[in-house]
Amino acid sequence: MNTERHIASAFDRDLEGVQALVVKMGGLVEAALSDAAMALEMRDEALAERVRAQDTAIDALEAQVNDECLRLIATRAPAATDLRVVLTVMKIAASLERCGDYAKNLAKRSLVLNKMHSVEGATGSIRRMARQVGLLLKDALDAFIHRDVELAASVRQQDRDVDQMYTALFREFLTHMMEDPRNISACMHLHFIAKNIERVGDHATTIAEQVIFLATGQLPSEPRPKADSVNMGEV
Repeated sequence: MNTERHIASAFDRDLEGVQALVVKMGGLVEAALSDAAMALEMRDEALAERVRAQDTAIDALEAQVNDECLRLIATRAPAATDLRVVLTVMKIAASLERCGDYAKNLAKRSLVLNKMHSVEGATGSIRRMARQVGLLLKDALDAFIHRDVELAASVRQQDRDVDQMYTALFREFLTHMMEDPRNISACMHLHFIAKNIERVGDHATTIAEQVIFLATGQLPSEPRPKADSVNMGEV
């Protein structure tokens, strides 16, 4: 009996350790998104380069999470509830890795935009959207830490706000392009940046849905609330 308790205790410690890695990964992603948006607004090439370089740390953490989860499955043979935790952790880590990629892409495009005609007010709008999405990601991770279904459900609802911000930015960029053809190239890059940030919001919502699955055993049955969206090809 003591042996069984020891094994269970060791498994719990391992599970806590891998969840701590996910939380650390989330902190790096939140910082990357914030720093990339600041680098864009301030035309800070050194900060943009740091964001690009630090993406390797996010990738390394995802690899570590996956390795630890696979080891737990292979050596501990977790029961249904514990297996759900392990699989959810792997899915959350995958979403965070993609968010890190989007932050890195934002930083890369900001370096290109530094060499272009500036678009008045656009980078400030981008940063406000990035701040909103960063808060959404933080709430999703807090919901994961505390197994807070109500907070996770709130994240799902707030994704609509991110969609609306993206649509408003698209129309803002379209206006700038129509007013001055010199803005076209820069606005195309800014549009892709806004789309990347919107996708980070989608991944935050995915994390929230995984939290609901973790806590209840079921994914939300109702569709995500979505606002009308637009693409650059639409007028």
